[in-house]
Amino acid sequence: MRVVSMNLNGLRSAADKGFLAWLAEQEPDLVCVQEIRIQEHQLTPALRRPAGLHASWAFADRPGYSGVGIWSRRPPDRVRTGFGWEPGDREGRFLQADFGRLSVVSLYLPSGSAREDRQEFKYRFMRRFESWLVRARRSRRHVLVCGDWNIAHRPIDLKNWRANQDRSGFLPEERAWLDRVFGPLGWIDVHRRLAPEATGEAYTWWSNRGRARANNTGWRIDYQVATPGLGRRARAVRVHRLPRFSDHGPLVIDYEGPVLAKAPAAG
Repeated sequence: MRVVSMNLNGLRSAADKGFLAWLAEQEPDLVCVQEIRIQEHQLTPALRRPAGLHASWAFADRPGYSGVGIWSRRPPDRVRTGFGWEPGDREGRFLQADFGRLSVVSLYLPSGSAREDRQEFKYRFMRRFESWLVRARRSRRHVLVCGDWNIAHRPIDLKNWRANQDRSGFLPEERAWLDRVFGPLGWIDVHRRLAPEATGEAYTWWSNRGRARANNTGWRIDYQVATPGLGRRARAVRVHRLPRFSDHGPLVIDYEGPVLAKAPAAG
């Protein structure tokens, strides 16, 4: 099972840069996209079935803002928009698709870099989403949460970590929250399971300022986070820095077995 996750920084913009053609070449089973910045009435026929895949959406109330999608080789059994916290759900930041005993989530966790009130909104979202993570972990389903979490977990997850310790995305409170997610809550950071000490090749986002991408001055803020039984099935990971479709790069992880066809025993 091949899973692709990417913040598109605008679905139509990424498509114009060749993302859908590139995606078709990857032959994915699942694709989780974030920051689609589009409304349903703006979807063209090509965007309704991107790369020949079935598409599910969670649009933001505000036009041209946020929004997430899940594209799948077969249609989901059930789709859920939002995780039950209205302020976050209105921004189109959570979409869940169920396939048998597998649940896949496309997540776009808020950034707090714009203003102080948005950082507080990010903390509120994290607290509410942690409750969802606890419930999902107890569900005995295979769960895969893919997306832009807007947090670099450890110093090896960004180039200039010393200079960014007081910046949203690498604040101590944010990193401690991920410590809980990957510790007591029992979730697996799949990329780090496969490449525990990878540095530059693991970055998934680069600032548009200067020559950040050319110099690989990046951050690892995009994740595929799994329940343990599913996480142990991961076999290969790659971040595609080029071609450039967005300020993020696609995170591609291969999992052993046709999980979409028949889910193994939960664990």
